[in-house]
Amino acid sequence: MKKLINIVFVLTVFVLTAFVQLSAQKIIHQEIFSPKMNKKIKTVIITPNLQPNTRYPSVYILHGFSGNPNRIIKQDIPDLVKKAQQFKTIYVLPDGNYSSWYVDSPIVKDSQYQTFIGKELVEFIDKNYPVKAEKKFRGILGWSMGGYGATNIGVTYNKTFGIVGSSCGALDFNLFGEGYQKYMVNKVLGPLESINPSFLTDSKIKLMAGADQQYIFDCGTEDTQMITMNRNFHKKLTEMKIQHLYTESLGGHVPEYWSRSLSEQLSLFDRFFKQ
Repeated sequence: MKKLINIVFVLTVFVLTAFVQLSAQKIIHQEIFSPKMNKKIKTVIITPNLQPNTRYPSVYILHGFSGNPNRIIKQDIPDLVKKAQQFKTIYVLPDGNYSSWYVDSPIVKDSQYQTFIGKELVEFIDKNYPVKAEKKFRGILGWSMGGYGATNIGVTYNKTFGIVGSSCGALDFNLFGEGYQKYMVNKVLGPLESINPSFLTDSKIKLMAGADQQYIFDCGTEDTQMITMNRNFHKKLTEMKIQHLYTESLGGHVPEYWSRSLSEQLSLFDRFFKQ
């Protein structure tokens, strides 16, 4: 009898251990191959406690200039891992290669991040993770360089992403001034005077009018670099009667601002997924 009890106890422990391993929240570091760039891109995937036969919404999060996925977790959105569990959402953090601006560069062959994130990465995640593949359960957001990237990629791939968010985004290269070279936009897009208009965020406005997406934009009132860009973009969207949420609050172009802002945006993304 004692031996039988021991066997039952061991089996119970084994089953419980297997269940914990199955459902444990994870931070996964992967190198994902991009066929278009012919190289692997470092990517972090954060999951909630995954349950059997369950699929989850996904959000693609794009860091700012000089950032990386590890910094997102440690500094930019420090409550991100907690939010993955709270909102039962899978977060995907690709490395933007410091200064790629998330574009398909016409001059740098191995800097084709728009295609990688909008198509190749989404296809990889859909195939290898338990995500809901419908547009209404997939979002993209970012800040600064990533705010531009999320807007550009999200609207371009409007059949893929249902909600797009930008915090203190660099939404107008024409107002960037010295920043155009300082932040190395010229390295991937060439001189501003000869830039292809398709890389300007204003060129996406007409597409946004019929894209059937939700849009969130915000900026800090002390963000002297980005506030005028964001106010102008908000005004243009309003004139075109494009539904969007636009907010301003105290703060500059600093982690303290966008960590708060992005945490709030992720809450709004969760509400969108649950509609």
